[in-house]
Formats: sequence, C-alpha cells, structure tokens
Amino acid sequence: MKKLIAVLFLAFAVVCSAQSSLKPEFQAFSGALLKLKKVEKGYHKFRLTVDVNPWAFQADGEVQAPGGDGDALITGLFDGDVYAVLAYVPSTAAGSDGKEYQVGLFDMMLYFDDEPTKIRNLRFKLLPPANDEWAMGILKDALESGSLLGNVWGGKYDKAITKASADPMDKAKLRALQKKGNKKIDEDATINARKRRVEADEEEVAPKKKKKAAVEDDAAFNKRKRRVEAEEEPAPTKKKKKKKVSGDECDDPSLSVKEKRRCQLKNK
Repeated sequence: MKKLIAVLFLAFAVVCSAQSSLKPEFQAFSGALLKLKKVEKGYHKFRLTVDVNPWAFQADGEVQAPGGDGDALITGLFDGDVYAVLAYVPSTAAGSDGKEYQVGLFDMMLYFDDEPTKIRNLRFKLLPPANDEWAMGILKDALESGSLLGNVWGGKYDKAITKASADPMDKAKLRALQKKGNKKIDEDATINARKRRVEADEEEVAPKKKKKAAVEDDAAFNKRKRRVEAEEEPAPTKKKKKKKVSGDECDDPSLSVKEKRRCQLKNK
C-alpha cells in the first residue's frame, strides 16, 4: 500500500511539474481553410491543411454536429462562424528548405459561434519540408507533454485563446507570409550571388597584384644592386696630357733674340 501511494505521489509530482513548466501557445485559422464532409452518425470528418512557413501540417479528425444539425457547421463555414484554434508547445525544427517550422503541435479545437465543439480521433501529420525524423520526434514529445496539461480549452488559457481567435490566419495572410518568405529567399540569393562575385573578383585580382608586386620587388632589387656596384667601382683617373711644344716655335723669325732665349729656356 505504501509503495502504491509513493508511485501515485510521484506521478502527481510529474504532472504538476509538467503543467508548471509547459506553457502552450495558440494560433487560430480561418474556417475557409477547413474541409468538412457530410455528417455521418452525428459527426463530420474534417481536415485542416497549412503549408506556409512557419507551419507545415495537416490535422484530421471528427467534429460533432451542433445539436445534431448536419448543416449547421457547413453553413457556418460560409458565414465565417467556424474557425480552428491550434494548441502547440513552441518548438521548432529546420525544414529541408532551411527555414524554421513550428512542429510542437498537440491539440486543436473547432469553434462554432465562438463556442467550442466536440472533437474526436484528432491526428496530426507533418508535411514537407518539415517532416523528417527529427521533426517527427519533436511532434511526438509535444503530444506526450500536451497530454499532461489536460483540457486546455478553458480556464487559465481562455485569455490566450480569445486573443488568438481575434485574428485568425486566413488565405490572404498565408499568401502574404509566403510572398514575404519568397522575397527573403530572393534577397538572400542576391546577397550570396554578390558575395560569390566579389570573392571571384578578389581571386582574379590577387594573382595580378602578386605578380605586379614581384616585378616591382625585382626592379627595386636590381636598382639597389646597380647602385651598390656603382659605389664600389673606383672612378677612372684622368691622365694629364703634357702640352707639346714644337721646337720650331722658338725659331719664329718674328721673335727677338731675348724672346727666343726665353722660349728655349722654358722648353728645357
């Protein structure tokens, strides 16, 4: 008996711990995204498919016809009185397209005239590009963790649900999200193309700069070498040439005797 009480106490502690640490978030989707089949045995089979980042999932289940009226929900879809609210634990996984997707889904509710309906056999399926093994593991953990929270469609989560319901995601908003995502992809592609072009230009210019620098270095070295060689080589000495004086110069008849003697003494 004591052992049983200890196990129950431990289980209760685990649940309390999970409820205190887990904080679910909510996202509403317009009824225009829902597909409803005709009522069978009081229930409509439904499907909600969303494949725009950050969502990539499909939810299938059965929803009870309000008051047993098989036309109420179908009419409500056309009148805008039906919408879905998704409960999820914020947990992302990288898709094959490089984007982050919310995959921590664990519950969903359909609202008719702002009142919750009754849903059974709810199943979630992740869609490409966020349906790899890692993403599926996160989904499984979220389903297990979410079950510990019990019924999230009321009580302390009413305010968060009301806030999400006030602005449901519809086709127009999904198209805007998709357009924004595509624009970002184009911008990233342009940036990457420019980056690759700059890198290619730098790779092309680098060898030329290297070659030019090598030529300049060789020219500077040769210039210094010639300057050193010029400084080491002794300057050639010029020999003074003696002025040759012809002997006939002193025999010039125009010279006086005195001048002739002087000339002869000078040339000796």
